[in-house]
Amino acid sequence: MNPATLIEIALKEIWAHKVRSLLTMLGIVLGVASLVAMTAIVKGMENGMKESIIAMGGLDKVLIRDEDVPPHQEHLAEQAPGRTIKDAYALKEASLLRAVNPEMSLGRAIVSRGEKRTRASEAVGVWPDVLEMNLFEVEHGRFFTDLDEENAYSVCVIGTGIRDELFGSPEETGREIIPLGEEILVKGQPFTIIGMHTHYESERGRKERELAEKKKDEEEEEQSGPARKTGWGYNGDYAFWRKNYTVHIPLNTAWVKFRSAAGEDGAPDPRLTDVDIKVVDLELMQPALDQARNILLMSHNGIEDFSFRSQEDNIDDINKRIRNARISGGIIAGLSLLVGGIGIMNIMLASINERIREIGTCKAIGATNEVIFLQILVESAALAILGGLVGLAAAHGLVGFLEAMSPTENSPVITSGAMMIAVGFSALVGIVAGLFPALKAARLDPIEALRYE
Repeated sequence: MNPATLIEIALKEIWAHKVRSLLTMLGIVLGVASLVAMTAIVKGMENGMKESIIAMGGLDKVLIRDEDVPPHQEHLAEQAPGRTIKDAYALKEASLLRAVNPEMSLGRAIVSRGEKRTRASEAVGVWPDVLEMNLFEVEHGRFFTDLDEENAYSVCVIGTGIRDELFGSPEETGREIIPLGEEILVKGQPFTIIGMHTHYESERGRKERELAEKKKDEEEEEQSGPARKTGWGYNGDYAFWRKNYTVHIPLNTAWVKFRSAAGEDGAPDPRLTDVDIKVVDLELMQPALDQARNILLMSHNGIEDFSFRSQEDNIDDINKRIRNARISGGIIAGLSLLVGGIGIMNIMLASINERIREIGTCKAIGATNEVIFLQILVESAALAILGGLVGLAAAHGLVGFLEAMSPTENSPVITSGAMMIAVGFSALVGIVAGLFPALKAARLDPIEALRYE
């Protein structure tokens, strides 16, 4: 008997008992739907996390941190210089680094204009390399130049969040304000705005904003009154909110205005808050870090009071969390599929008991044990595969429902790989569940089967 005939017989048998077959497939349907939907949700979470990593500079960014000196250098601890401007200039000569950005942070400084004031996510003195380092983009105006840096000019580049708080957001004013040339106070010191970064938001933030705008439009249609601010605020995405509320000033300006008498004995304090570097190529990450380490050891007179943290470390943490979520979801989906397999085995055993005389007749007219075995096995596998296909449709519906219930979350992503694995695993469950019933049917004695009442 050829495979096409076996499949046709199996489908006719399933169709002949539609309700029973549907109930039998239910466990497989739930297992496949939960597996695919869980994978889609985890993929959406993964995309959101990696989106934040990219927003903070990408995988080729490395942070140089202050560290306690190793045990064998404890006697030199008081001589440890920490990260200084001298380090930044030394690292700039490294051949395996394409960008170096020293940062002198003023903390979450108060930024004000007239009666309006807000707190910056960070007000920081930087070099122009910060644009490449943290993937900033100036949309209006310009970034400061080497001349601004050299002369310590009081100029700044702000994010859209600072603009919204001090000058009004597009939602409040009905137009986009570009405050180039305006003066603001940063920690009480006057600065002229020469540039404004583009607005940054994640997929989740965009959805929240669009949903808020839609609700506001609906409310305005129902009643008149002052427009309520929806804004481009935090929206639950720290990396993007932080970029929108950043104030950049030249490094030398930060040093002169805020650190000129902050060191010992009233001397200028050359220490930096952060030093970030970017390697020329991810494949050269380790050689680049070795080169940076050697440069810093020379700059620090052999004292190793620093360490490196790459974005790959964050990716490893994300992958670990994603892996744990997949394992947990996989166990739940696997249990559902196991229950579905038990249901298929149970219904196939019941079906064999109903068809004993039919099986006996087939054997009496020449059907071999192998043919009977394959017929039952194909029927069991067909039940599971059909359940798997219905489960895929249910998964798409479940994901659509989740998006409708929580439209502001990162969109779940259903992947072809997850669908193939789910259907393949359901087929495997069907085959395994059908082995025992198929063996039982194949071993029936034709004479006893024909005499069965």
